[in-house]
Amino acid sequence: MELILKKDVENLGFTDDLVKVKNGYGRNFLIPQGFAVLATPSAKKVLAETLKQRAFKEKKVIEDAQAEAEKLNNLEIKITAKAGEGDKLFGSVNNANLAEALEKEGIELEKKFITIAGGTIKRTGKYDAKIRFHRDVVADFSFDVVAEAK
Repeated sequence: MELILKKDVENLGFTDDLVKVKNGYGRNFLIPQGFAVLATPSAKKVLAETLKQRAFKEKKVIEDAQAEAEKLNNLEIKITAKAGEGDKLFGSVNNANLAEALEKEGIELEKKFITIAGGTIKRTGKYDAKIRFHRDVVADFSFDVVAEAK
């Protein structure tokens, strides 16, 4: 079944992508949830026109996203968390904590656009994350998790 995505869908595609999925997934989940519409010939023509118009607007958006990504290059973030014996944390540090720390530095983005390698962090140390500013602009970012001073 061919569908046109109306919203970004994790592990499938981005808005206005033309995707092929199994009939049940499209009919029972994507279409009823409003994530996609059927890719009829007329819908494909409308999509092509929309993409053509958006292509030149998109250029500026990508440049802005790259400028935001450049800010990360010389940025050092240390997230403090309560730690017990050794380097084990009480609780964990996740993408929401990193989004909050980035916001304090002037980079605002939603936590869903941050992917920390290995998921949640349960020990102090240096970690990597992938931050998506745009579908074409993904930046790698390293940060430290340090124990709170007692």
